[in-house]
Amino acid sequence: MQQYQGWADERFGAVADVFARNFAEFPELGAAVTVYSGGRKVVELWGGTADDRTGRAWSQDTVVPVFSVAKGAVSISAHLLAQQGRLDLDAPIARYWPEFARHGKQDITTRMILGHRAGLPALDAVLSFEEIAAWDPVIRAIEEQPPLWEPGTTYEYHGHVLGFAVGEVIRRITGLTPGVFLRKEIAEPFGGLPVWIGLPEEELPRLARLVEAEGRRPMPGPEHLLTRIVTMNGALVFPGLDVPHGWNDPALHAIELPGAGAVASATGLAGLYAAAVTGIDGGDRLLSHDTVTDAVTEVSSGAGFLGFDMGARWGSGVLLDSPAFRPLFGARSFGNDGAGGQFAFGDDEFGVGFAYVANRMIGHGDARANRLIEAVRGCLG
Repeated sequence: MQQYQGWADERFGAVADVFARNFAEFPELGAAVTVYSGGRKVVELWGGTADDRTGRAWSQDTVVPVFSVAKGAVSISAHLLAQQGRLDLDAPIARYWPEFARHGKQDITTRMILGHRAGLPALDAVLSFEEIAAWDPVIRAIEEQPPLWEPGTTYEYHGHVLGFAVGEVIRRITGLTPGVFLRKEIAEPFGGLPVWIGLPEEELPRLARLVEAEGRRPMPGPEHLLTRIVTMNGALVFPGLDVPHGWNDPALHAIELPGAGAVASATGLAGLYAAAVTGIDGGDRLLSHDTVTDAVTEVSSGAGFLGFDMGARWGSGVLLDSPAFRPLFGARSFGNDGAGGQFAFGDDEFGVGFAYVANRMIGHGDARANRLIEAVRGCLG
């Protein structure tokens, strides 16, 4: 079996066994898994190769692009502001961002965005990478965008728009962009958690290089709504790794792309969710029991606007326990996954913060993380 480094408490040895088997049974390249239980780190494992070109090994401090796992960080930030009384998730966004109300959006709430129900899965505007990096052009495009359906009546994945729209609400309330808010208000107070939306240049030596697995299903044509959602009308590429502004380009990681642009380690993400649901090492938890209850109340499920039912269930900005899509621990579990197979979640009933990251992009929702989650569940009894 593949050699790995790190450690696991004796009670969680089965997680280490599954982590090793993932390398033997999948085309895994480099990966890491971290688990917190009761606010204490009980698993921290890593192994394989971080950069297939140089042979650089995955290390304890390796970070990797985690795609839409970013939505979990943005959602936790929004729920923190709601807990502080600074954001009403059910008030019109226009209360905080008046220009948003244009073109029939006057009644859209932050919760509608978080639940993918606002009718804004993609933008009509065609923006350049430079405009996306500048932030304000995206915000102006959201202001001018009419909803695709009557807000609240159905749902469809708000890929990048969720991050920018909720991120602008955060900015209007706090004066901080979502990546800065994440670092200042959450990551740094909890010990400098290695998770970023907008990766600093000095962190680049830690960055793993993504590699595509063979046989991944291609995206539909550029006019298809799903492709428009994922690529922001072609301004971004997907999967597109080793191309200008692709997902291995440091220029992409440097910008704030809060719907899909987080870079993190497994320890950073597991720590984020542990901080949210239990606190870390005896410290106070970030989100109260009532705040988590609000977050995990189902907002969207079933077939959406495009007619697909993948089995996912959504709370306010978070993926819920979805037995047919992503089985977690139960009604108090919440997290988000990434296009490369990464996944992170927390559960305050079981007191767990979990994250798995990898640089081999096998597929969205593939079995590697699920097997590790099942192992953790078994260890908890």
